[in-house]
Amino acid sequence: MGIFSVIGPLFLVLLVIVGIAIFLHFVPLGLWISAIAAGVRVGIFTLVGMRLRRVPPANIVLPLIKANKAGLEVNVNQLEAHYLAGGNVDRVVDALIAAHRAEIPLPFARAAAIDLAGRNVLEAVQMSVNPKVIETPVVAAVAKNGIELKVKARVTVRANIDRLVGGAGEATVLARVGEGIITTVGSSNDHKDVLANPDHISKTVLSKGLDAGTAFEILSIDIADVDVGRNIGAELMTDQAEAEKRIAQAKAEERRAMAVAQEQEMKAYTQEMQAKVVEAEAEVPHALSVALTEGRIGVMDYYNMNNIMADTQMRETISKAGPAAPPSSNRPEEPGNR
Repeated sequence: MGIFSVIGPLFLVLLVIVGIAIFLHFVPLGLWISAIAAGVRVGIFTLVGMRLRRVPPANIVLPLIKANKAGLEVNVNQLEAHYLAGGNVDRVVDALIAAHRAEIPLPFARAAAIDLAGRNVLEAVQMSVNPKVIETPVVAAVAKNGIELKVKARVTVRANIDRLVGGAGEATVLARVGEGIITTVGSSNDHKDVLANPDHISKTVLSKGLDAGTAFEILSIDIADVDVGRNIGAELMTDQAEAEKRIAQAKAEERRAMAVAQEQEMKAYTQEMQAKVVEAEAEVPHALSVALTEGRIGVMDYYNMNNIMADTQMRETISKAGPAAPPSSNRPEEPGNR
């Protein structure tokens, strides 16, 4: 009986402590008191409902207090709905406060949409107040005279809050600026004109409206550096001449091969003709023998034919030897001519 009289009060105290802990977990009295002290009306049952909806009350109440102190008209339902949608409530409230201080019109719905789109709405507001400088990589462009110029530019942009949702990013701005630089340099007759007036590039590119459809507004484009590169025109002409030279060499080689083939063909034809001549000459004695045997030619006819052939061979030998040398004028005179 004595043990139960001691355990009973202890169990009752433990039960009360557990009950208080569960009550304080579902009813954040400290947060509710802080909201009342800051002049923000948040019902105790609203906080309990946040617990049941698995929404940390501190993530809603503390930004609400901050917004209320800044003079913004934001309610609990808006902040809780944005949190349940996966947004960053604290960052949205900070962006609204910054925009309100800078007198930039930014409603809560627009700020929440920008945050849910994956963009940093606070950074966008800060960029609207303090423009950002984006440096382009080195852009290589070639003037009409064939000289390459390497241009680097600095683009000053300001965030366009109205186009942050669905607008293109920094990569698009840099690509458009690079395209404008290449077009401007490429339309110049001489690279010296670009070196003498580099501001012509920035003015021409800026007038093209490159910020259309982007989340930024281009304020200025400043040429940071211009360097002279290679002589692309000369290299292209050299490559063209080398290509034409190779084509000419290929055609000459083709003609030489055809000439060699024709020469080989003529040699083969000549050898074939010579073989036929030799074959025909080999048939002559046989034909003469047959003619003599059959009595178609006589012996005297055969000798006359040999004489004619010898005479013809002699004449051919004399014609191949060339004309005879004229008599020398230095020979001694004959005694009868003195």
